Amino acid sequence: MLQMHFRNAAFALVAASFAAAAAAQNYPTRPIRLIVPYAPGGNIDITARTISPGLSEVLGTSVVVDNRAGASGQIGVDLVAKSPPDGYTLVVGSTGTITGAPSLFPKLPYDPVRDLVGISTVTDVPLVIVVHPSMRARDMKELVALAKRKPGSMTFGSAGAGTTNHLAGEMFQMATGVKFTHVPYKGSGPALIDLMGGQIDLVFDQLTASIGYIRGGKLRAIGVTAQKRSAQIPDVPTLAEQGCKGCEASTFTGLFAAAATPKAIVDRLAAATAKVVASKPVQERFASLGAEARSSTPEYLAQFVREDLARWARVVKQAGIKLE
Repeated sequence: MLQMHFRNAAFALVAASFAAAAAAQNYPTRPIRLIVPYAPGGNIDITARTISPGLSEVLGTSVVVDNRAGASGQIGVDLVAKSPPDGYTLVVGSTGTITGAPSLFPKLPYDPVRDLVGISTVTDVPLVIVVHPSMRARDMKELVALAKRKPGSMTFGSAGAGTTNHLAGEMFQMATGVKFTHVPYKGSGPALIDLMGGQIDLVFDQLTASIGYIRGGKLRAIGVTAQKRSAQIPDVPTLAEQGCKGCEASTFTGLFAAAATPKAIVDRLAAATAKVVASKPVQERFASLGAEARSSTPEYLAQFVREDLARWARVVKQAGIKLE
């Protein structure tokens, strides 16, 4: 009887394996949802809308961008983590939601290593400090001097608590000794709108989301967080050039799916992403926004996530950041 039970279990396992293989071979057979865990207008939203048309063409099915903002991106990522592992619900993950959040939120509803599988990187984006053109500070030194006159009186907006924007702001305060008041939003798009409206004083933002406003004169760039100046705004010095050591920060973006998604589907998506990211229109589009477009293997992304988790854990500990 016991032998028959094991035999039946083995048959069931083999049948499930064949079913999964068949599903992967035919994938995709219906539209794919690409979750953006923030409001429209920010870096993650721009990334998704830049690659989705190409993915639709390569995969032969519709790839629909779906904005699910809230809880600093946690709602959208958790939706994917708990979705059926069939490759039809993906998320554009980033530093904030994948490698920064675990050190900041003790009650994070998902574990990025356990509950998600990385498909491919998409971009690496430097951040820039942007202010309203009416602000008296025109460089980092003047900004720091202004902030030190009344500690805590200046406000900086972010795409949400625990996002890269927020963490970059905390790093800057730690490195310069200034004190800002943090104002979290449901994405950098709403934060930039309030910045242009004069409701907040500055934003640490991804260059992809801010560059149009900088070029149009609606925002002024104070400094770039990258190791070198951006070719898109070459007149704006890096924070390191202005004396801020340890202020380097960037946002990676990548595609992720539910953890148990069959490897064949993950590999199919990775190959499609590589083809789209390498295409001339996508490369030119990201370059024009100041982003470096680069795809990767799922294995590389998994290793990168582990290393970046450790990096931001050190930053959060040193800065003493505590969030609920």
